[in-house]
Amino acid sequence: MKLATLAVGGNPMAVVLLSNGAALNYAACAWDVPGEAGDALRTGTLQALIDAGPDALDALREIVEAAENGSYRDARISLDNPFLAPLHTPRKNIFCVGRNYAEHIAEGERAQNAKIGITEHPVYFTKPATAVVGHGGDVLIFPSVSEKIDYEVELAVVIGTTGRDIPKDRAFAHVFGYTILNDITARDVQRRHGGQYFKGKSLDGSCPIGPWIVTADEITDPQDLSISLSVNGELRQNGWTHDMIFDIPTLIASLSEGLTLEPGDIIATGTPSGVGYAMDPPQYLKPGDTVICDIANIGQLKNTVRVA
Repeated sequence: MKLATLAVGGNPMAVVLLSNGAALNYAACAWDVPGEAGDALRTGTLQALIDAGPDALDALREIVEAAENGSYRDARISLDNPFLAPLHTPRKNIFCVGRNYAEHIAEGERAQNAKIGITEHPVYFTKPATAVVGHGGDVLIFPSVSEKIDYEVELAVVIGTTGRDIPKDRAFAHVFGYTILNDITARDVQRRHGGQYFKGKSLDGSCPIGPWIVTADEITDPQDLSISLSVNGELRQNGWTHDMIFDIPTLIASLSEGLTLEPGDIIATGTPSGVGYAMDPPQYLKPGDTVICDIANIGQLKNTVRVA
């Protein structure tokens, strides 16, 4: 299933997409679903759905099947309503992984004329919830802070069940689904703060996510997806998720060592080569640019750049 959050009448509404392209306000269809699953569906947020676990998902699948067969016509919502990020107010910072594609490391070494190398363990940082915007939202440029704004398309993993010290062979059992994330980065701010990632990757509007979450059962192999990004129609990044240095089970196992992962946590898994700062000459984002991130079997995340 594809699960999104739309702004309807100025209020967030969780929806599930139907095969005909319509969105279904599933909360309005769950009046007779019993127990905690029904309570979660009627709450009408994707966070509540994820928290409720498999029973709520199964109940939602039954609602979708009925809707596909003609029921719940009054609960259908137009996708012309603006998209919010699927989890539009994440409970935590977004977990992010740096330096997880070898060619991206190599282009960084050329651009910085410095040896970076592949690390023995994953490199983690976070982006705050205040950076999150949805599909169709604005990537912001703050000229007094930075004009070296860059892009990074990434596959993002959404955690579905709580776990700590998760073994690699159980990692996928903790995954709810997948979405697309653009790790927008102010490169000069990143360098200004000693190469630390947090500040340069945390400006408002620097974390587009969406357009929806695809549930894990819809993705046969998340390590075999094409991943690309274009700016104004020009292809900049073009790779495959199987090129990750640390695969998804390794990331989940490593991150969860002594650290509890919870339902709704988001893990961005790194970006392939083709970023703007490593081009010759560098190509940073400008006001008016349209950025499209594309990951196979998930969809396209589209955002426009503007001055804040």
